Amino acid sequence: MNRIYSLAYLGAHRCTPVEAIRVAAAEGYQHVGLRLWPNAPGAAQQFLLGRPEAMREALAAQRDTGVGVLDLEIIRIDKGFDPHTWDALYDAGAALQARAILVAGDDHNEARLAASYARLCEVMAPYGLTADLEFMPWTGVPDAKSALRVIRRAGQPANAGILVDALHFGRSHTTLDDIRAIPRELLHYAQICDAVPGTNFTIEQLIHTARCARLLPGEGGIDLHGLFGVLPVDLPVSVEVIHLEREQTTGVHEWAALCLAASRPFVEHRT
Repeated sequence: MNRIYSLAYLGAHRCTPVEAIRVAAAEGYQHVGLRLWPNAPGAAQQFLLGRPEAMREALAAQRDTGVGVLDLEIIRIDKGFDPHTWDALYDAGAALQARAILVAGDDHNEARLAASYARLCEVMAPYGLTADLEFMPWTGVPDAKSALRVIRRAGQPANAGILVDALHFGRSHTTLDDIRAIPRELLHYAQICDAVPGTNFTIEQLIHTARCARLLPGEGGIDLHGLFGVLPVDLPVSVEVIHLEREQTTGVHEWAALCLAASRPFVEHRT
């Protein structure tokens, strides 16, 4: 079976959407991930929303290369959540024929978070997008068990999903049995990278690694063979490796190729 690979935003954060699509096509990826909404006010993003010419160029690049958009980033659910804040992101997702939007749970009130997530899924449903809740150890959804619990409290909407990032698997209280317990219909894609595993890092250290210093698969100690051994064999894989220091001396094309080559042995050992 040929696995589907996506060049995640963090792997191509130096690129515009059009550049990311063309890099992905050149280096053997079938999809890309785009961050069209910043993960914090003023943070880095790719600019497409509200820019019709940029959207036309991105759509043309998709037609030219055959590269699809797997996921868009990012929606953060906090205590004051309004799902219509991101209407422009849903419109872009539909235009790009994206599959999913990445969702972070920043509300530590689980009942309220679940209610907000249910509203989000309802609003996103007409756009054909799944709402993939990513567990991250410093958020209100710190591990796989909590992600599944939130989705079940939300009534498990038809477009609900859980995103498994190898980094957060390796740095949270998540076991392989917890991954096995996620229903197949909630898994739409997974992210791969590596790092030193463990649960004793500070929040600042966790965030720094996630946003600035991930390792290539095989360079850390996360059980990637185990993780991708229990995830569905046909699950698309988003290659999400950012390392700002190393990227200073590595071009975008070379970095994308290195990341994909390092990922394949852990993803394809079962296929």
